[in-house]
Amino acid sequence: MTDNLEPLLDCIVRDVPSPEATCDPSAPLQMLVTQVDYDDHKGRVAIGRVTGGSLVKGGTVGVTQPGQAVRKTRITDLVIFDSFNKISAAEVSAGDLCGVAGLGEVGIGDTIVCPDKPDPLASIEVEEPTVTMTFGVNTSPFQGTEGKFFTSSQISERLRRETERDLALRVEPGETADQFRVSGRGALHLGILIENMRREGFEFSVGPAEVITITGEGGKKLEPYEEAVVEVPEEHIGGVASLFGKRGGELVDMTPGSSGTTRAVYTISTRGMLGIKNQLLTATKGTAVLASRFTGHKPWAGDLGIREQGSLVAFATGQASAYALQTCQDRGVMFVKPGDKVYAGQVVGIHQRKGDLKLNVAKAKQLTNMRASGTDKGPTLNQAKEMGLDDALEYIAEDELVEVTPVSVRIRKAILK
Repeated sequence: MTDNLEPLLDCIVRDVPSPEATCDPSAPLQMLVTQVDYDDHKGRVAIGRVTGGSLVKGGTVGVTQPGQAVRKTRITDLVIFDSFNKISAAEVSAGDLCGVAGLGEVGIGDTIVCPDKPDPLASIEVEEPTVTMTFGVNTSPFQGTEGKFFTSSQISERLRRETERDLALRVEPGETADQFRVSGRGALHLGILIENMRREGFEFSVGPAEVITITGEGGKKLEPYEEAVVEVPEEHIGGVASLFGKRGGELVDMTPGSSGTTRAVYTISTRGMLGIKNQLLTATKGTAVLASRFTGHKPWAGDLGIREQGSLVAFATGQASAYALQTCQDRGVMFVKPGDKVYAGQVVGIHQRKGDLKLNVAKAKQLTNMRASGTDKGPTLNQAKEMGLDDALEYIAEDELVEVTPVSVRIRKAILK
């Protein structure tokens, strides 16, 4: 029986390097960390492509940046990538894309080198956040009815874990103990985080997106700006120009596109880009293609006046009825349909005018024993506007929140009473 085990034991010993193994100084090791993942058991995992030398599981390496001292550490695990799968490896060499665990507080821009002969590569920096949102505990009357995780400690721990994976994300304490200021690279960056948390069973509230300003020379207030590229059929270019003009956009270039389209390039503040997607699709009948990128900071553009309509707000808790909605729909576009549960302070539609209007969408028709023949016809209702997560985040004003649960996305006033 011993003879049968010897080949297997020999294979295991040869596959796992000695704890004292280190890199070969004759072949300078270089691997620039371009992404960081997080594992609950292994900690931070540095991801990048080995450009020189080789990495050995269990070996000793150094972590540094140009002009900094070398910090020695030991590799506890190596993985290579096959499509979406991670495969454990004993050794990786130049040209391999891999993940390295056991390096401690490693970050994007660090170089994994041989501690005996360090030769770090030029560092890269993580761009600073441009947009911030306030995450908080859901305080609506429906709290805890649709989510599994809804306490401040559970939300705080989830956000902390996210910062281990996403180094472009910043999490700071909010104004109260159950609020957190979460900053990222644009509204889309934070929207992806919100959707992931929602799918994991979290229930919380999110405030409107706000741009992060900086102070320039002479104490001037600067805000982030973007270059927006819009490709749209020629017949809709006028609507695009009007929309970007109202939001402070400046036309930089306009050229003919393919198949009868026009390509327009605008310089616009990040504030002007917040909530522009839905309005752009409406103005172009869903034909516009939009792309944007951060270009830098410029002086504050002043008040843009983006929100032109108010909200329809429910002032009673209950179940929306067809009888009440038939009257309410004359005031604007409704978000709810008969049978939906609503509470006082919930936004149930878009007012057709400026300013908010309170409505009772839960009012029921008084029943009597008397009915006139042919006069008791059912109500005729318009189709309710479905507000997804992206739509709700773009719509809300400064005094409103988005209530996010695994089941529903609701819009509400920040102060319910």
